[in-house]
Amino acid sequence: MLTGLSAGILWALDTVILGIALTLPPFSAGASAAMLAPLISTFLHDAFSSLWMLGFTAVTKQFKNVYHALRSKSGRFILLGALLGGPIGMSGYVAAIQLIGPGYTAVISSLYPALGALLSYLFLKEKMRLSQLVGLLMSIAGVIALGYTSSDNAQMRLLPGFLCAALCCVGWASEGVICAYGMKDPTVTFAHALQIRQPVSAICYALIILPAIGGWQETIALPSSVILLIVVSAFCGTASYLCYYRTIAKIGPPKAMALNITYSAWSLVFSFFFLHTIPDKKSLFFAVVVLAGALLSALEFPHRIKQKN
Repeated sequence: MLTGLSAGILWALDTVILGIALTLPPFSAGASAAMLAPLISTFLHDAFSSLWMLGFTAVTKQFKNVYHALRSKSGRFILLGALLGGPIGMSGYVAAIQLIGPGYTAVISSLYPALGALLSYLFLKEKMRLSQLVGLLMSIAGVIALGYTSSDNAQMRLLPGFLCAALCCVGWASEGVICAYGMKDPTVTFAHALQIRQPVSAICYALIILPAIGGWQETIALPSSVILLIVVSAFCGTASYLCYYRTIAKIGPPKAMALNITYSAWSLVFSFFFLHTIPDKKSLFFAVVVLAGALLSALEFPHRIKQKN
């Protein structure tokens, strides 16, 4: 459970640092740059995360094991999960923000743990007790309340926007479940899975998404200050993913996802320290709801021992 919470904390730190990078030129130079910024930053984030993972794999001397994992049936499932959670899920998320704004996008995308719980029940036969389901719903409700905002642009394209947000939700939920299935193979560890996932995501962005949006020129022209921040955020993101994938392997996708979405609460803490943003009382209350729900969903109560007469 602590590893799952660490995934949320580290992802919150990653998000805040990456958010600071997106406020710097040239990302802040105009509407066109603002539209390209999320996709470009996501590509760089996953690319640098791949390099961090290469270093991790080199230190732990796991290159041969990763190669064997990649060639296995379980490794191919990890590849599929990488495509669903990375380029497909994240692109749907970014597109939804452009179409319906961050508020509605946060609300819809935060439902992915619930979908993940359903998919885990259907395909992995994983069950959650009533108390854990209540905790999951509490956590999701808290995230929805934190993400909702009335400041979204009224000029919204609702149907395509909601479809893109739903695509994000399906992609992220499917990633957790499919990778959990792949990691059932004892020869495929959470570290092997992440070493497969990050390069696959980065390569898809490099070969398909960036050329499609004409983003290579802007990517190459980024100043070193922005690159450095993305490198640091990618380090935090890599550590977060390692914790997240390990939690998926240890306690299953539904509980891991519930703990992972606590990043929305932890981001308030890091925003206070790095951006001097003071959260209001409502935000603090819903942040506590998110954390309490996540802990309840992941908590394993000991079974009562029946005494024999």
